[in-house]
Amino acid sequence: MYIRKILYWVILATVPQLVRAQDSSLLKMLDDSMATHGKHSYVTGTFKATHVVNMQTVEGMANGALNFVIQHRFGRLNDGAYNFFGLDNATLRLGLDYGITDRLTIGVGRSSLQKTFDGFLKYKLLRQTEGGGMPLTLSLLGTISNYTQKIPDQEFLDATYRTTYTTQLLFARKFDRNFSLQLTPTWLHYNLMPTVRDKNDIFALGIGGRLKITRRMSINAEYNYLPTGQVVSNKVYNSFSLGWDIETGGHVFQLVFSNSQGIVESQYLTQTTGRWGKGDIYFGFNISRNFNLKKKH
Repeated sequence: MYIRKILYWVILATVPQLVRAQDSSLLKMLDDSMATHGKHSYVTGTFKATHVVNMQTVEGMANGALNFVIQHRFGRLNDGAYNFFGLDNATLRLGLDYGITDRLTIGVGRSSLQKTFDGFLKYKLLRQTEGGGMPLTLSLLGTISNYTQKIPDQEFLDATYRTTYTTQLLFARKFDRNFSLQLTPTWLHYNLMPTVRDKNDIFALGIGGRLKITRRMSINAEYNYLPTGQVVSNKVYNSFSLGWDIETGGHVFQLVFSNSQGIVESQYLTQTTGRWGKGDIYFGFNISRNFNLKKKH
């Protein structure tokens, strides 16, 4: 609660004049469908935010809506009392997502881990309908990331070698008002890997779910499976993350526990070195604030 209050007042202090009517678009996005009327209409609120935890969801921004995202991870819980169980250290990503149309979203972000810049396009190809018809929602996600951290013996690497591309198909179904599930096959291409034994083209498979526990709270979980034999120069593990979503009017607040320090796809999918069994757990939070930049007619 203390962290949440601090973030809330920081956001109010830094962006009070950006817009006046920001809540209507977010509330529309958060609105639960799957009502009992049985009419043919699009299902809404499959997930209540743009991320399950680290993994992006099928959800995008409404036309003209801007989403300000803060994704914060402290250090590992097993860092001990000297480092206040990880709270002395932090990784942060700041992002902006904008709805070009109700189906097309564009986003940019910057992460402190490896000083990484990222951008993405997400397009909703299919939309689940109530009362029969389309049984699921399908979104196509393409991302690009580039790390700019100065690393000894790598100063000669230009932006080309530091760039990674990701393509994901996001299949999701809202089974009822309380439970949603998403399957995410992923292809990543790294322009440069540490050794020739590592694959430049990497495939992974993610699964994520949301279970609603109260009207404004839900439990999220995601697991990303990385088949062996693709990254061999470093010992990596599959990313597993838990989240507790809290909807508070104009924004969604999520408490996070993960064995991944990285937040963008090129990091948490292939660079997760933490193990839950050893206490390599990164506590943190995601918070998103939505602003409506277009007047509603």
